[in-house]
Amino acid sequence: MTEGDARIRLYEPSDDRLVKFSIGKASMECLAVANQSAFFHPFTLSAWVAVSCIMIQYLDWWPRPEYGFFGYLPPLPAFGCWGAVILYLMDWFNRSHFEDASLDLLRRPDVADIANYYRRSPSSGLFILEYSGKFVGLIAIDASKDSQSQDTLMVKEKLTSSLKSKHTMPQGTSSVATIRHFYIEEPYRKAGIQKDLLAHAIQHGFKADNAVKEIKVTTTSLILYAQKCIRDAGFALEKPVGKLGIYGWKFDLLVLRRAQWEKQDTVS
Repeated sequence: MTEGDARIRLYEPSDDRLVKFSIGKASMECLAVANQSAFFHPFTLSAWVAVSCIMIQYLDWWPRPEYGFFGYLPPLPAFGCWGAVILYLMDWFNRSHFEDASLDLLRRPDVADIANYYRRSPSSGLFILEYSGKFVGLIAIDASKDSQSQDTLMVKEKLTSSLKSKHTMPQGTSSVATIRHFYIEEPYRKAGIQKDLLAHAIQHGFKADNAVKEIKVTTTSLILYAQKCIRDAGFALEKPVGKLGIYGWKFDLLVLRRAQWEKQDTVS
């Protein structure tokens, strides 16, 4: 590969740590965006101004114009301290939800044994996108018989790291494939390179085995670059699947059917 080249390749065992780290990072990115969105939510801003003004009134920290520029500074500590408190509370309310979702994701069998899991169907695969030899992103499409399973290998109640002694992984292809992981490093998102990676995974899923009739993926408005890319690829809303966080950010299940994809492929 020459300098400046971009390529999409299959997962290799040497990628294991990087892939698992990126999957966890992608999941926790939702927390950072949720905290930011929660802080700038109109209700949060209103509460911040209200409690700050109450404190200013109680301590008589209102501006005093007769002292010039410095006379306008007394209210700032009230806004600053309550801003810090609200930021902490946003993270405290949101973190448990998103950490549980991230741990649930990392406990699934496709992450525990990536190489063997994604070779069970010809339409499955975990693909790595590189640019100039650097990791840019990844996408995983699961067309196995377990493609719609959300089971984990770990006992959540005990929070142990031991795997279940037996976990069968049937061979074959399902009629429904699932995009389990989709992540692009932030500096490359503006270039729209995620579109190429998604298109590669979709093409692989449909062309490798005709048994695949549709591809599903869960999206959220918290990760706008991925949601926009997926919708632009022709995925349509099938149903809402849940809400997460203090303000209940929605997670939706989207689907792309083979007939729709073939129609788009013919037009393009």
